[in-house]
Amino acid sequence: MTGRRDRRGRGMRGPLAWPAVPAMRARRDRFDEMVLDAAETVEHRVGRPLGIELAVEDVPPSDPAPWEHGIPLGRLFPAERDLSPRLVLYRRPIEHRAGDEAELAALVGEVVTEQVARMLGRNPEDLG
Repeated sequence: MTGRRDRRGRGMRGPLAWPAVPAMRARRDRFDEMVLDAAETVEHRVGRPLGIELAVEDVPPSDPAPWEHGIPLGRLFPAERDLSPRLVLYRRPIEHRAGDEAELAALVGEVVTEQVARMLGRNPEDLG
């Protein structure tokens, strides 16, 4: 038997994975890029590095903070000892509220702006 043929001799085996094309990117990857873009935009508006860690989780934890009503879209964890402040966005609740890619990008930008403004003690409209 020469070459790499399938078990029944019908031809060459195909690639194990499809080629990487934009249409095949995961929604999770596109969402992560939107979060990074929104953070860069806010950082540019502030005029200095924010010094925060960004994270994306699929859903918020089942125990909301006392001040949160409903399902949170994001949460800011203040700096502690050796840890810098962390901003976590919850992908599924945000995607559920957006109708299309443009609305999703706008909502991600709004959540990032609100949380960073809260961290800086500023009004979100000042950063918008």
